[in-house]
Order: sequence, then C-alpha cells, then structure tokens
Amino acid sequence: MGDMLSTLKSAWRNEDLHKRLLFTMFMIVLFRVGGSIPVPGIDRVAFTNIINRFGTLGSMMDLISGGALTSVSIFAMGIQPYINSSIIIQLLTVAIPALERMSQEGEAGRKKIQNIVRIFTVVLGLFQSFAFWYATNSATVSTLPKWLTCLVVVGTFTAGTAVVMWIGELINMKGIGNGISILIFAGIIARLPHMLLSGAAYFNIWLEQSNIILAVLYVLVIIVVALALLALITYINIAERRIPVQYAKRVIGRKMMGGQSTYLPIRVNQSSVMPVIFAMSIIQIPSLISSFAFINSDGPIVSWFRNLDSNPIQYVFHVLLIIGFTFFYSSIQYNPTEISNNLQKNGGFIPGIRPGRPTTEFIRNSANRLNWFEGVFLSFVTIFPMFIGAVTKTNGLWFGGTAIIIIVGVCMDTITQIQSQMSSRKLKTFLD
Repeated sequence: MGDMLSTLKSAWRNEDLHKRLLFTMFMIVLFRVGGSIPVPGIDRVAFTNIINRFGTLGSMMDLISGGALTSVSIFAMGIQPYINSSIIIQLLTVAIPALERMSQEGEAGRKKIQNIVRIFTVVLGLFQSFAFWYATNSATVSTLPKWLTCLVVVGTFTAGTAVVMWIGELINMKGIGNGISILIFAGIIARLPHMLLSGAAYFNIWLEQSNIILAVLYVLVIIVVALALLALITYINIAERRIPVQYAKRVIGRKMMGGQSTYLPIRVNQSSVMPVIFAMSIIQIPSLISSFAFINSDGPIVSWFRNLDSNPIQYVFHVLLIIGFTFFYSSIQYNPTEISNNLQKNGGFIPGIRPGRPTTEFIRNSANRLNWFEGVFLSFVTIFPMFIGAVTKTNGLWFGGTAIIIIVGVCMDTITQIQSQMSSRKLKTFLD
C-alpha cells in the first residue's frame, strides 16, 4: 500500500502523467454522469421490476454497468457488447485465415481488427438493445406509436453502447490503464454502497431468524474470507516465475561484453482479470437469450437456461470458461518463439537448455504450467464466495470473488503502467 501511494504521488508530480490521471478521472466521471441520464419513454420502476425477474443475470448486468441498467440510463448496456465483440473477433482470428493474416500485419493489422471490433460492437449493441426493448416493452409509457418508441429506445441504448466504447478507447489512448477494466472497476466501486446496504439487510434477517452470536459469526466469516481473498489475490498478482538466463561473453572492439547472469520473469497471473471478465460475459448469454426472447414462456428448456445461474452445472461451465480463456488470452499476449529468438540474438541462453526450438518449448511449457495454476486459482476465487453465500444464505455474495479480482487486478495493472511510464520518461530524460 505504501509503494502504491508513493507511486501515485510521484506520478502526480509528473506533468504528463498528471494530465493522463486527470483525463482518466474525467472519463470515469463522464461514464458515471451518462449512467444517470434516463432513456425517454420508459417507466423506471416497472423496468426495474422486470429486470429483477431475471435474478442473478439482472444483478450481474446492473453491477457491471454501475447501476445504469436499473436506472434505465443511456449507458444501460454498459461495456458488455464491446467485451462480447472482442471475444468473438479474437476467436474468429484463430479460425478465419484472412483475420489471422491481418493480425500478423503489425500495427496496421491491429487497427483494422479494432475497426472490425467497433463495427461488430454496434451490431451486437443493436441486437441486445432490441432484446431489452422487446422484453421490457410493458414498461413503456410513451404516447408515441409502438414502432417509433422502439426506434427511440433501441437507438438510445445503441448510441450509449457506442459512447461507452469510445470512452474506454480514449482511456487506452490518452489515459492510464485498460479502458474496459477501468469502466468495470468504476461500476463496481459505484455499487459498493448498495452492496453494503444489502449486507446490512442480511444481518437484520439473520438477527430475526437466529441469535445475535450466530449473526455476528456469519459477518465475521464473510469479512475474514474477503480479507483472505484480497491478500491472496494481491500476492498472486505480484508473483512471478523467474527462469535463469546466462549471457555469453562477446568481444566488441577492445571490450569484453556480456557474461552476466539474469532471469526471465513470467508472471503467475499473466492474463490479469481478462479471463474472469470474458467468462462472466459468456456465461450469461444463454440466460440472456432465454430471459429476453422467451420472457413469457415457461417451457422446461427455457426454464433450465433461465435458471442456469442457480444450477450447480453453471459452476462447471464457469470454471471451464475461465481456464479456457486463461490459455487463450495468454497465447495472444505471450509469444515464447519471439522471446527465444531475442535471447539467441543477444547471446543469451537458459542453462541446461539448448538455444532455438528447445528453449522455445521450455518457455512455452513453463508458461502453460503457470496458466493451469492461474486458471484454477481464478476459478477458485470466483466460485468460493458463491459457496460461502450458499452456506450463509447470502445471495449477494455471488459476485464477491469476481469483484475482488477485478478491483485488485485493475489497481495492480494501473500502478504497473504508471511505474513503466515513469521509468521510460526517466530514461528519456537521462538520454537527452
């Protein structure tokens, strides 16, 4: 905590980082203000009652949007269409050769893929907005014709999605941190008071149903679990696997260079919070479709998908998705072949491992072992609070572990980015 505060103070004294921090804060404020602007023609109370019928799905979407969903605001869709679009395009990049070639074109290819993600985000936002209007049209109070009301509501929701996407990308370019994670982080922080009030309500229920000792014991269990998870997540976020590297001696001119020993760091939590965010978005799609498209249907198949959040099999899906996205996201962000080639070009080698393909395989296997650990760890932290919630009859704990992962992960990533930019600026000043 002391290092974090020291880093923030140093960044605040740096003019460029000072501007970036202020810009990020301004974008968060803009996101929160937009989350308070209501969509015309919808009764907020009736709309909220319909959303509450979706159970955990509605609560999850409302929490990610920072309460914008139940407020029926222009940002009710939040950042979710952008996340789903990013997931789909990244998966298609592996499956479609044209997109794969585009991803290998460097910065130009990355910009083309990003444009595709933007377009697909608007398309997904349009479909999801129509689904919202169709599922909640009974909450409409507009005197306009039905088709015109649909156009206004769907257009407003879709435009809000585009603005949220724009805010996230501006944070990436001109601010500090990952735009998607920052907006989700802001939404969770904004809902903390509501979560605390819900906790107080549960405490009163426990007092009515049992004695004060048992109620206090429940509260202590929840606090201890939360603090333990916070400490564990923080420790895993800063942990790394250090592979020893030796550099051969080289004669450059009249000087003998190299010969030093160092290490190649591989973060234990390479993917940070992204697998959890991706899994969280994918796991709610079946419930989302069944709840919106078949809102008036009570068939067995529809009911099964609609109540998937309370079905134990949902935990299995959640774990598989988190582990799968951990490997997938790591494969995108971490390239063992490139690292091995850079080591060989600079005269470095891993003791006991031959340069070239064996080094690449060794680094890949080391990263994969860490991916398994990371996937199981993220799954445990996500699922365990759900188990505690089931034991203590506290339904509000379903998002506890995920919220802690996102909060800690975003804070750690942001501080790391600040430290990296401060180091690069110091080096640039020294060279100048």
